[in-house]
Amino acid sequence: MQPDEILDYLIPGIMLGALYAVIAIGYTLVYGVLQLINFAHSEVFMVGAYSALLALTWIDPSANPTALVSVLLVAAGLAVSGTAGAATAFALEKVAYRPLRRRNAPRLAFLISAIGASYFLQNLAGKLFGRDSRALPTVFENKKVFSIFGTQVTILQLLIVCAAVLMMVGLDYLVNRTKLGSGIRAVAQDAETAGLMGVDIDKVISRTFIIGGFMGGIAGFLFGLHLQLSFTMGFLPGITAFAAAVVGGVGNIRGAMMGGMLLGIVESFSSPIFGESWRYVSAFAVLVLVLMFRPTGILGERLGRSA
Repeated sequence: MQPDEILDYLIPGIMLGALYAVIAIGYTLVYGVLQLINFAHSEVFMVGAYSALLALTWIDPSANPTALVSVLLVAAGLAVSGTAGAATAFALEKVAYRPLRRRNAPRLAFLISAIGASYFLQNLAGKLFGRDSRALPTVFENKKVFSIFGTQVTILQLLIVCAAVLMMVGLDYLVNRTKLGSGIRAVAQDAETAGLMGVDIDKVISRTFIIGGFMGGIAGFLFGLHLQLSFTMGFLPGITAFAAAVVGGVGNIRGAMMGGMLLGIVESFSSPIFGESWRYVSAFAVLVLVLMFRPTGILGERLGRSA
């Protein structure tokens, strides 16, 4: 790779990292309040993408939509995918986790329930939408917006990064500056004491799943604009996003953002340096290296502490 090619890989890496960061936040939010790895979150991501496919197929956009129509189509895709992701995550919490939590089930039961829910959703999508890959309808023409030292930045890259940054900034504000955020941090720090202080723990946990699911669903739609959809599409991004959450410090929102961006950029640069087959290996090598020196991740703080 030549020095003048760095931006050619850095910009796609930032786009990929932004997607990983948004997905990773879903993992870290749930872990922060429940000490639980929600392995079904990757299927929330998939449900968001397929929901957008259904909505956009029903709208049936023309082959060359105008700029205004494209904006409306993207807004529709974001709204539908986010709502579907939030609804799926809410249902998961109600069906797969809350009954176990009320019975004080062991952590292993939560893990098995998460894996079961993941397989259920994955195969349900395969049954409903088929096992072949599908593409979202064209909602805009992916033109160049501007260039940086000769490297083109496209509409899709700009859309994904801007959407991800807006969601991350909004979530950071919500968690650190609002009453709901105070409840989330209180439950994450000490759920029993938070309950004694009047915090509705069930409501806080449900809303935490909804927020994480909303962001995961939107990430699925944005990913679908970049690559094709399949019923297993959540697996690799989900695993990588989980690794990103661990790299940043699982349970730490800003750590998840940092970890996602880091792994996205590493993946992008590993293809020209080591070859395409080493792409995911490089990302997980970073995970191992970080854990060797920082076992709790780069930031290593829990959600209940200062985020």
